[in-house]
Amino acid sequence: METSKYLRILKDEIHSTVFATIDENKRPVTCVIDVMLVDEKGIYFLTAKGKSFYKRLKLQPFVSLTGMKGENTMSSKSITLSGEVREIGTARLAEIFSMNPYMAEIYPDITSRSALTVFQIYRGSGEFFDLSCRPIFREKFSFGGGEIHEGGYYINDRCIGCNLCHKHCPQKCIDLSVYPVKIRQEHCLHCGKCMEVCPEGAVERR
Repeated sequence: METSKYLRILKDEIHSTVFATIDENKRPVTCVIDVMLVDEKGIYFLTAKGKSFYKRLKLQPFVSLTGMKGENTMSSKSITLSGEVREIGTARLAEIFSMNPYMAEIYPDITSRSALTVFQIYRGSGEFFDLSCRPIFREKFSFGGGEIHEGGYYINDRCIGCNLCHKHCPQKCIDLSVYPVKIRQEHCLHCGKCMEVCPEGAVERR
């Protein structure tokens, strides 16, 4: 799926997300923030200048966020991403209120809206994670030149083909049609059971 589609899911289907920032004591702080707009240049949200969230964004212009949708755990889909932010002021504020009419109930007039400022996540990377399908599905994406960091478990040349990793894999995401056998990263839970049971130490974590 294209990055733009994941960003639209974040805005249109999830919308309310949990943001993590760092305070002046270098401690993580979370808060619920709505994703107001997305486009090819990134993700847009707003806050009031008097809020502690604003202070944290100015102190450390980097955020991590997670949003999830679903009626329960086994129907859930989530998006997690991290990225660099910058303040763009009142640019796109009118567009945000137009596309998110409920905001007018919170900030009903121009005077109250003067406290608001818009931020843009302009460069970042993330992951889509879907628990509603079998096997599970995950995919990494990036935008604005953000770097995708590949992680998870990989099988090296020490593999002897014993297939214990496949036997113990909860998602059966080990491809036995090749040798050395291969973990299908898009279906891996990252639980590490394959590394735990491998008798040859052929599974490595990256």
